[in-house]
Amino acid sequence: MAPPAQAQRSSSPSQPSGKGEVADVKSQLRNLAGSRAPGVDDSKRELFKKVISYMTIGIDVSSVFGEMVMCSATSDIVLKKMCYLYVGNYAKVNPDLALLTINFLQRDCKDEDPMIRGLALRSLCSLRVTNLVEYLVGPLGAGLKDNNSYVRMIAVMGVLKLYHISASTCVDADFPTTLKHLLLNDRDTQVVANCLSALQEIWSLGGSASEEVSREREILLSKPVIYYLLNRIREFSEWAQCLVLELVAKYVPADPNEIFDVMNLLEDRLQHANGAVVLATAKVFLQLTLSMTDVHQQVYERIKAPLLTLVSSGSPEQSYAVLSHLHLLVMRAPFIFSSDYKHFYCQYNEPSYVKKLKLEMLTAVANESNTYEIVTELCEYAANVDIPIARESIRAVGKIALQQYDVNAIVDRLLQFLEMEKDYVTAEALVLVKDLLRKYPQWSQDCIAVVGNISSKNVQEPKAKAALIWMLGEYSHEMHDAPYILEGLIENWEDEHSAEVRLHLLTAVMKCFFKRAPETQKSLGAALAAGLADFHQDVHDRALFYYRLLQYNISVAERVVNPPKQAVSVFADTQSSEIKDRIFDEFNSLSVVYQKPSYMFTYKEHRGPFEFSDEIGNLSIGTESTDTVVPNRVEANDKDLLLSTSEKEETRGLNNSSSAYSAPSYDASSLSVPTSQLSELAISNPSVSGNVPQPSFAIDDLLGLGLPTAPAPAPSPPPLKLNPKAVLDPTTFQQKWRQLPISLSQEYSINPQGVAALTTPQALLRHMQGQSIHCIASGGQSPNFKFFFFAQKAEESSTFLVECIVNTSSAKAQIKIKADDQNATQPFSSVFQSALSKFGMP
Repeated sequence: MAPPAQAQRSSSPSQPSGKGEVADVKSQLRNLAGSRAPGVDDSKRELFKKVISYMTIGIDVSSVFGEMVMCSATSDIVLKKMCYLYVGNYAKVNPDLALLTINFLQRDCKDEDPMIRGLALRSLCSLRVTNLVEYLVGPLGAGLKDNNSYVRMIAVMGVLKLYHISASTCVDADFPTTLKHLLLNDRDTQVVANCLSALQEIWSLGGSASEEVSREREILLSKPVIYYLLNRIREFSEWAQCLVLELVAKYVPADPNEIFDVMNLLEDRLQHANGAVVLATAKVFLQLTLSMTDVHQQVYERIKAPLLTLVSSGSPEQSYAVLSHLHLLVMRAPFIFSSDYKHFYCQYNEPSYVKKLKLEMLTAVANESNTYEIVTELCEYAANVDIPIARESIRAVGKIALQQYDVNAIVDRLLQFLEMEKDYVTAEALVLVKDLLRKYPQWSQDCIAVVGNISSKNVQEPKAKAALIWMLGEYSHEMHDAPYILEGLIENWEDEHSAEVRLHLLTAVMKCFFKRAPETQKSLGAALAAGLADFHQDVHDRALFYYRLLQYNISVAERVVNPPKQAVSVFADTQSSEIKDRIFDEFNSLSVVYQKPSYMFTYKEHRGPFEFSDEIGNLSIGTESTDTVVPNRVEANDKDLLLSTSEKEETRGLNNSSSAYSAPSYDASSLSVPTSQLSELAISNPSVSGNVPQPSFAIDDLLGLGLPTAPAPAPSPPPLKLNPKAVLDPTTFQQKWRQLPISLSQEYSINPQGVAALTTPQALLRHMQGQSIHCIASGGQSPNFKFFFFAQKAEESSTFLVECIVNTSSAKAQIKIKADDQNATQPFSSVFQSALSKFGMP
């Protein structure tokens, strides 16, 4: 049988078959350079395509730079475009090679074909090589005066590129003045739009300190310029219209007549098919009428219909962007949108992020007239197959009830949720019932009757379990089985991983003790003992606090733990009014979509040297002074490095041996309490008046603790030694930070000298490095600074990671420590605190 034919080598340009491919291309290009044979341009095209494809997949083809330039001497515009693309890619990396392109680019800038002139000018300005700036001035000046609008448009953006390379050269050539002239006199609207964009960026980069720049900006916002642009706005492209409208939104009219003139000119823009133009126009209307309350309200009515139309048309992404702006308006004026609540009903085919936003808006527009219909619709969503949406719908029902609309019917709906055999529905309903009882205590009998039938074993979510425990403690006098349910929970203390639940359990048992002492006495002793032995700092501190309160005076303890309750009138808002106003000022921007002001996600000084990148985990080296010793910097994205509150609670899976607190040894034999005194305490009323401290021995025995009066102190561990030359690369730091649980979270005080010395992050970095604690990332500005430190044991490779947030105004530092060796967390915390306390000291 004949051997199989040898596979043909692939001729695909994206798959170079050997190391000699680039050399072959170079040789072929050299042969074609200067040739005028028929079909030579077709051969060049194939070779150019191959070079561009190699360049695209990352193969270095800079060695053919000279041949590419020689072959560009042709009138074929396709070859020109590919050559310009190649040159622009390699010019900045190889400035010496870029010099070879100047002659042929300058020659092409004078070509008869305006397309070639424009492309050559764009490529020339895209070289971005500082040494070649002098060659740009002449072609740019000629381009700004070119008869063809395409060339002028390219030249305007070239001026902006020149300004970024060398601002002084741009200003010396008087290009900003030329742009201003073109802005007001050019016939082509795209040239005008490019001039407006370039001038705004040039003057924003020029700095506010310059009087000339400030004066130029005032001219741009003057009435003649604004009216000139508004009268031509219909001629502009959609992008250019948004640019003009953004400028008009900053204009301050001299009188109300000007406001109405501007709005009349822009009335038809609200009917535009492009959502960006409609939102930009809406922003102009809103900003101009802020000082006119009645007119401002009418503006809401006027822009409502166009925005609702945009929501129902277009892609889900566009709907979400418009809905985000509508949500902002609804929060400011819910009564205006109350009759349009059906527009916010969820459609079955909408993505979850759109549904979630619509649920928030339904909650906001609810009032006396539409509550029944809205709640009925929301209850339908509770059975949604999309569990997060079902949860959100139940929360929305509860929020409407807290707004005092149709509370009677809503409470009945929530109690029906409790009877549904779905864990997540029951969990969300329990949290809402707790909040309702805090605001409407009169509904306690109806709610407790249903809550009492829920088994605590069927409630697994921490927040829901905490809500159930709160009701067991608060209404233990109305729930017959409350002490016994709490007792069962205390018996399973070690199996409860949520610190929030354990804290609520301590408080609930205390409340139950004051109401039903004989049935709760044993449970309280067990809860306090477990709390004192708990590794979590907050749980330990609360148990110790309750124990000492009972030692001091039972009556005082009752007044502290179980005082008469007052109904909650208003629940705290998650955003301050200042933040909301700032977001409104940034209408038609990402601030509205992110629901946070722009300084929180754009200003470099806000996030310090942490720069975002397209690839998660990519490293970004921040700018530092030369005398700062910082080994590495890592991108600090809060979503990557910082754990959420719920994650912080799930860090209880540590051994008690690693606890910062040691459980006291309970030895009942060490106590000798008269039986008569014990029996007197056991049957006495806990609410007896008087401030005379009760005997601590009797309380210990009553609760079954048997604490010795002076436990022997534990021997102090040997001091922790750190490696002064520890090294940790940023990638490893980020991986460890994601994987390790928080071992310790504390707040330290900083001495006044340290506060005074912390004017920049570098001061603290140098100090901590001297203590063998190294910084891998830092940022912020006064009064808030954020640092990420790491350290390693001297005798082994065990690593400690620290997040340190310093507030100089309060002289406090919030510390979170993660460690490979959990047992060494407390010694390292002492070392870190000691190092921090020495900062600023002579």
